[in-house]
Amino acid sequence: MAEISASIVKELRERTGAGMMDCKKALVETGGDYEKATDWLRAKGLAAAAKKASRTAAEGLVGVAGSGTRAAVVEINSETDFVAKNEQFQAFVAGVSQVALNVGDDRDTILSAAFPGGGGSVQDVLTHNIATIGEQQAYRRAAIVEVSEGAVASYIHNAAAPDMGKIGVLVGLQSSADASALVELGRGIAMHIAAMNPLSLTADDADPAQLERERAIAEEKAKAQGKPADITAKMVDGAVRKYAIENSLMGQVYVRDGKAKVSEFVAAEAKRLGADIKVTKFVRFQLGEGIEKAESDFAAEVAAAAGV
Repeated sequence: MAEISASIVKELRERTGAGMMDCKKALVETGGDYEKATDWLRAKGLAAAAKKASRTAAEGLVGVAGSGTRAAVVEINSETDFVAKNEQFQAFVAGVSQVALNVGDDRDTILSAAFPGGGGSVQDVLTHNIATIGEQQAYRRAAIVEVSEGAVASYIHNAAAPDMGKIGVLVGLQSSADASALVELGRGIAMHIAAMNPLSLTADDADPAQLERERAIAEEKAKAQGKPADITAKMVDGAVRKYAIENSLMGQVYVRDGKAKVSEFVAAEAKRLGADIKVTKFVRFQLGEGIEKAESDFAAEVAAAAGV
């Protein structure tokens, strides 16, 4: 077998944009022939996938899987909303959701796990999809919600297909109450979370960094009123506490009731069902949140393509 030098691997990587290990494998498979290795990468879709990797993928789908006491939610991104309607892409989202349900939310574990139905690992199928669909796609994140007894309910907002859409929510309810009743309650709470986007489960769980930012804002407002220092301190503490409560799930007014807080509604349901109910955790994934989308200038793109 021909010796595969580091320099030729590097050169092939720069030419094709494929990964270092894929380039080395291509050279091994083709006996060190540079041109054949390039064609090998193109045939496998690896060069195309790598070249598309620089594009922003902020569309796609959020998918959920699971029932009973454990569920998973994942986000898979694409460049355009059009791909989110592609059956091949939707099948991938469904498969990755199931993988996450089985193996957990660790990124590397998910990408290296066998994809349901064959085709290699999740990463292998993702690379294949990029090449065949013709757009950059990316696995972004996953989360698991689990209870020892009770139910984990899910809700998908703006569903594009069963169990996948633009917003996915999971809610864990720890209880010995009837499972079907818990799922119904949990789904209602999940719909509330999708609409109101609480930042924490309770006021005491609020992010300290966010509270410090709110404190700084409240202090500036209080100073502008010229109140005595002791009054100002109480005003600031009150404003920060109000912010923490209003942005916590249990402190918000339940949207489907319009009167009681979520905590009060859950307590009333627990009394009705004859068993304690504790909301243990929730996860809300909104498609593309936090991804900075590149703003494109169509005229400039055309000019660049034309070499103007």
